[in-house]
Amino acid sequence: MSEKQIREALSGVVPEELGVDLVSAAAVKSVEAGEGRVAVHVQLGYPFDGVREHYESLIREALEPVLGGDRLELTLDHAVVPHRVQEGLSALDQVSNVIAVASGKGGVGKSTTAVNLALALQAEGARVGILDADIFGPSQPIMLGVAQGTRPETPDERSFAPVEAHGLQTMSMGYMVDELTAVIMRGPKASGALQQLVTWTRWQALDYLIVDLPPGTGDIQLTLSQRVPVAGALVVTTPQDIALLDARKGIEMFAKVGVSVLGIVENMAVHVCSNCGHVEHVFGEGGGDRIAQQYGTPLLGSLPLSRSIREQADGGQPTVLAHPEGEEAGLYRRTARNAAARLSLQAPGERSFPKVVTRH
Repeated sequence: MSEKQIREALSGVVPEELGVDLVSAAAVKSVEAGEGRVAVHVQLGYPFDGVREHYESLIREALEPVLGGDRLELTLDHAVVPHRVQEGLSALDQVSNVIAVASGKGGVGKSTTAVNLALALQAEGARVGILDADIFGPSQPIMLGVAQGTRPETPDERSFAPVEAHGLQTMSMGYMVDELTAVIMRGPKASGALQQLVTWTRWQALDYLIVDLPPGTGDIQLTLSQRVPVAGALVVTTPQDIALLDARKGIEMFAKVGVSVLGIVENMAVHVCSNCGHVEHVFGEGGGDRIAQQYGTPLLGSLPLSRSIREQADGGQPTVLAHPEGEEAGLYRRTARNAAARLSLQAPGERSFPKVVTRH
């Protein structure tokens, strides 16, 4: 048996989330054979704790025919590296990858999706932060159950310490004002406030910073796209025709400023009656898939229209926390893995802080 045989066998292993084989993804880091043993190190560029056993099984099954009775010593882990951002921008200190979560219009469940995806990435084994970029209507503090009146610590006059919530590093305009206080400012000031929240927060060794954008394609979105280094964006939509129209605007905005769209997340795709189990496509069917095909980007996940998802977010315990073993949490985790895997295939960027050993 040779290293070539091992690599040829691994070239047939295609993790569903990754969409390409392990060899093509440069995930096979080393192969050593000799003395009745074969040591293989596979390292993926995204967290995958939820499917670790499945991945191990795929690899062992692929290698079994070529081992010739030798013992397989498999090391399977992940390491998240920075990926390329817009031209002319440098990576944020202590943040490997900024992922923007956007929607062309309000009411599509973008913020609920953003917080659950952040928690899902964390559950998969990543270090994650979330920035609530909705200056006028911040909602993440409520969704994360942060006590009203919580303020970030200010070690000096030009920095904030992120507020920790359920293991996430978080920052929001909601920490700066009372939840009943209206934030009134013109576009340039709002854009400046966002930039301060991003750059003045002392994030600590994050693999991913999820940025929950306000809906639309206005000043806030353009500021983030032009001044904040973004590795990739997710566009959240419902199957409704008007939502899809606005989602297209978001995709085209990111394309114009050089931000890669990782894919589409279709929210409220289907409603299952809690009494009789009847399935109904309240907002239409297949819209997310159509727009994904039109723009050559993947449909990362389809999430249901569910009262429990809304109630859990409103109660400060998003679905991934409230019912981590439930079907809906599993959908969020699969969507998060799909997005992170898609990002892992993009061109690398530069790291702005010392490499942190990932949890295996």
